[in-house]
Amino acid sequence: MRHTTVVLASLWLACSLANTSQAQTPPGTQGQSAPAANAPAGEGPTEVVQNAAQGMLGDLDKDRDAYRRDPAKVGQLVDKYLLPHFDTEFSARLVLGAHWRTATPEQRKHFVDAFYHSLLTNYGSALVDFTADRLKIFPTKADADATRATVRTEVKRANGDRVAVNYYLHKTPQGWKAWDVVIDGISYVNSYRTDFGEQIEAQGIDSVIKRLEAGEKPGAIGKQTGGKSG
Repeated sequence: MRHTTVVLASLWLACSLANTSQAQTPPGTQGQSAPAANAPAGEGPTEVVQNAAQGMLGDLDKDRDAYRRDPAKVGQLVDKYLLPHFDTEFSARLVLGAHWRTATPEQRKHFVDAFYHSLLTNYGSALVDFTADRLKIFPTKADADATRATVRTEVKRANGDRVAVNYYLHKTPQGWKAWDVVIDGISYVNSYRTDFGEQIEAQGIDSVIKRLEAGEKPGAIGKQTGGKSG
C-alpha cells in the first residue's frame, strides 16, 4: 500500500504528519490561504516548518482531551499555524495540471476548498495524538539569494518506524512557503495529479468536486472510474 501523500491546502503539513502517524494508510494541496500572519521577515525555511509545528503542538498540549471531544478545533489549529505557510494556489495548479488552465475561477476555488476540507475531515483527527517527540526537523541552510529549499524531517510512527517527510518550499513576497510534501519518496503533488487527472478526464472536474464535498477520501477517488457526467 502506498503511504498517503498530501497536503494542502492546503493543511499539508498537518496531513503529512497525520498520515505518517498511521501505519499503511492508503494515499490520497489548494486555494485561498486562511487569514493569519505571514512568516516574520528573515525567517528561513527550517524556522518556518519548526515554528509552525511547535505552535500547533503547543496548543494541542494545552488540552488534548478538548480536541478529541471536538475535532473541529483541530481544523482551527491547522488554519492558524499551518495553512499560512503553504502556497496553496501554486500547489493546486500543479495538482490539477492542464485542468487548472481549463477550469473556471469558481471551479478552481471549489476544488481547492473541497480538497482541503476532505483531507482535514478524513485525516485531521490523527493530529490529536501527534506529539513533539515524534518529529525531528533537520537544519537547512539556504543562501541569501536562494529561491527554493528542501526541509528534511523525520516522523516516528506509533510502531516505532521512522518515515522521511520532506517539505519543498519556495520564497514568495510573503516569505518562505511550502508547495509540496514528499513522504517516503512519494510526492503528494505528483500522486494527486495522477489520481485526480484520471478522474477529471473520466467524470469532469465538477463530479470530482462533488465527491470531495461529500466527504470521500481523496485517495479513494483515484481508485474509481466512471463515465463523464453531463
